[in-house]
Amino acid sequence: MSGWTTHTGPAVALDRENVDTDQLIPARFMSTPRSEGYGPFLLHDMRHDSDGTPVSDFPLNMVPNASILISRRNFGSGSSREAAVYALVDFGIRVVIAPSFGDIFASNSVNNGLLPARVSEADVDAAIALLADGPQEVSVDLIDRKIRLGNTTLDVTLDDVWQQKLINGWDDIDLTQTHKQAIAAFRAQHVQGKPWAVPVQQTDFRRAGRDTVSQ
Repeated sequence: MSGWTTHTGPAVALDRENVDTDQLIPARFMSTPRSEGYGPFLLHDMRHDSDGTPVSDFPLNMVPNASILISRRNFGSGSSREAAVYALVDFGIRVVIAPSFGDIFASNSVNNGLLPARVSEADVDAAIALLADGPQEVSVDLIDRKIRLGNTTLDVTLDDVWQQKLINGWDDIDLTQTHKQAIAAFRAQHVQGKPWAVPVQQTDFRRAGRDTVSQ
């Protein structure tokens, strides 16, 4: 996964609260292999009517190249399905701006290079108002944690570790690998000080038992 520090792209507003993961990707689509791409399933039941026809005035149908989505509080609530993040990323969304996010959704987003940009309720109100006349280019800067929309600048609340992971393109395993030397040193000290706590290699005993029987 590639890291990033700045992104500029078209933004659209989804003026709804409590957009949950089942809305982001309905469960019936989750048997599809990820290799086929989950982008077409993003917000499928909002973007299409009952017979599957795209809703012409739905924001993401009007701006299919949008890469920044602005929404209301509690975005990504509901189940822990990581496929909700896959759908956003595969559609081309790089940043979701909202006052609050589901905890697991936010963690999954960072692990997939998607920024869950938390801003104040007032800032979301202002941003949605600015987009009322149509999509606009929005710039996001991870380094200074700022979002710029026209002459308006929004402050992003972002955990330091999440910022580091997004900039470097790391998931949880990559982050753990940065402590590899400290982990190895701790293990060596632990084994030396408490050898009785180190698991015995059971495979050696089984092999020894087979060798004895064969004799």
